[in-house]
Amino acid sequence: MTQPLQVRQGAFLDFSGRTTLRVTGNDRLRFLNGQITNDVRKAGEAVAIEGCVLNAKGKANAHIFVSAAPECFWIDADPELREALPARLERYVIADDVQIEDLTDRLSIFHVLSRTAPNPSDCRIVSVRRFAEPGWDIWAEAARHDDVSQQLASEFDLVDPAAAEIMRIEQGIPRWGRELTDQIIPIEANLEERAVDYEKGCYIGQEVISRIKMSGQTNKRLCGLISLDNIPLQAGMRLASATEKGREAGWITSATRSEKIEKEIALGYVKRGFNNPGVKLAAAPKAFGGGGLDALAPENSGAAAAAIPVQVVLLPFV
Repeated sequence: MTQPLQVRQGAFLDFSGRTTLRVTGNDRLRFLNGQITNDVRKAGEAVAIEGCVLNAKGKANAHIFVSAAPECFWIDADPELREALPARLERYVIADDVQIEDLTDRLSIFHVLSRTAPNPSDCRIVSVRRFAEPGWDIWAEAARHDDVSQQLASEFDLVDPAAAEIMRIEQGIPRWGRELTDQIIPIEANLEERAVDYEKGCYIGQEVISRIKMSGQTNKRLCGLISLDNIPLQAGMRLASATEKGREAGWITSATRSEKIEKEIALGYVKRGFNNPGVKLAAAPKAFGGGGLDALAPENSGAAAAAIPVQVVLLPFV
């Protein structure tokens, strides 16, 4: 059983394997600002910004972090985007003096949760908020991965992937492939404060983002969900109204048990009209049909599966 992570000064995560791109060329700033939801001018050598790359309909092509160096910008993204992200960016390099190089295999990234900057030798250190609290990215040559990991382990506790996933869900942080896909608009994932600059110039997908800002409404929103009977929840479960004859209300994207609040919790997209804190819904493993909530059953179960009562709550959970 994975023990709850106590977020404190002195923890680090190994993010090696994240897609790492170097963007060079005289037009790199103008080009990237035309592709990314945040203002790349805010990225620095010691500070990274969060952003999204969108399609023309405002839906996410990628979720990224960007920092700067004197002659380039550095982009890191989830490993699953290694092929799709550079291809998406290259598609819009037309007459621009921009080069995009994949250096994933040559670099390692660690993330330190600490109030003060760590100081491992011969590394690039960047301030960045990946979780609820500010942290520090440590960039090193891949050949030095084990050496840097040992340096950090002498000062901080290593957070294993299972504990990191629990922390992510507890904090309501969206993840590519779960809460973030090519069907999601970043505002729906609560990324507007972290990853969207409404004052910058035009970028692909901006019209959709601006229209949502003006209306103040989204069709769905990423919410926290708590299992009222403390029954475990699962990604992929469908959500329905507990009062409107099984009317569909959304779906669960990630789920875990939080030992901090001693509850079974989940992240999920809940449709407008059902996503206010305190609203009670029902979760079940199959799509809701005319038979109502109790008609849902897992494949090959041979019996009806009772829906699990859940309640919408504000994020983060802790």
